Amino acid sequence: MKKTYVFLIFLAFTFNINAIAQDEEPDKGTFQFLKDYVNRIVNDTVSQEKSQFFLYPVVGYRPETGVEFGVTSLYVYYAKEDTSNRLSEINAYGFFTLKSQFGLRADHAIYSHKDKWFFLGDLNFEKFPIKYYGIGNNVPEDNIALVDATQIKIRERVLRRLFKDFYIGLETDFVSLRNVKFEDPDDNSQTVDFSLPFGAEGTTNFGIGAGLVYDERRNVLNERNAFFSEVAYLNYNTFWESEVEYNSIISDTRFFKSMNKRDVLAMQLLGEFNFGGKVPFNQLSKMGGQYMMRGYFRGRFRDENQIAAQVEYRFLPLDLSFSNRLGATVFAGVGEVFSEWNELQVKDIKWSAGVGARFLLFQQKDVYLRVDYAITPDENGFYIGVGEAF
Repeated sequence: MKKTYVFLIFLAFTFNINAIAQDEEPDKGTFQFLKDYVNRIVNDTVSQEKSQFFLYPVVGYRPETGVEFGVTSLYVYYAKEDTSNRLSEINAYGFFTLKSQFGLRADHAIYSHKDKWFFLGDLNFEKFPIKYYGIGNNVPEDNIALVDATQIKIRERVLRRLFKDFYIGLETDFVSLRNVKFEDPDDNSQTVDFSLPFGAEGTTNFGIGAGLVYDERRNVLNERNAFFSEVAYLNYNTFWESEVEYNSIISDTRFFKSMNKRDVLAMQLLGEFNFGGKVPFNQLSKMGGQYMMRGYFRGRFRDENQIAAQVEYRFLPLDLSFSNRLGATVFAGVGEVFSEWNELQVKDIKWSAGVGARFLLFQQKDVYLRVDYAITPDENGFYIGVGEAF
């Protein structure tokens, strides 16, 4: 059973700054800047309409990368400082390892003034090994290869509001996998002894299509009472310089219900369906990760299609006499990957479950720091981030 360990050191940094501040005179230099920054975060002295920026270092360990050092940043704001607009967020994480591996991940949900335009997307650039178990549900417990490669993935939606909460617009997806090497997981000097999947030599593909979105959310990082649904169609075609041709449909539906002033019931149903051509192994539907089916390594199971669902009960915050900034969650999910619809079987359904702790980072904007621990029949996962998983 392999685990991923990540340690947040921002809180230790915070306490050290506050302790030192008791013994030193304030000045206008670097120390005063750090002290003011920590005070703004810990005490949340920024008014609701003002933008906020949060930066913290992360140290972690993963079996495929070794020791990992990173920095996470979050920027949240209301367009034109008007709180009648929806809360926009830009989140980024950059890292490097002692094995000369590195990566950058960023995502955003940006609303224009009066919410007329909605920009939703993510970027992922990585140069480090990907664990590969094979394709389908019946794959080995341990990865059969490490795929050392350089990967760039950019997905962007540009959506225009037609009326109230209904948006329509352009969806694009760019994926490039280059410098690919399938290595033996126990000895990377050895080649693997199985037939390589389609796309093992590396491909660069571009998909373009349309998306329909119904979005009642006011705060994408922590919604309490809303409905969200997205249906997207993407066509990968050599006409726009894609090296492969196939189609993809993605359906993502989320429901949030306030149970009382603190507690929230959240549910999500996700479907990813690829058809009309051969799909490279790195663009197959992948189960796992920090957002859906937590506990599984992303790509632990992969195939042409995936259906997954999760439910989460959030105590935000907990009813504690000594603090109103601590919260907790419990969650569970089920999912399955498959090639053909007739392959769907109850015995193949995978499950995950877990618990989480929360710290109210921005009180005025209701944004929490998230720490989750998830278990599955195969492996466990530990995750740290800003904002809820969905």
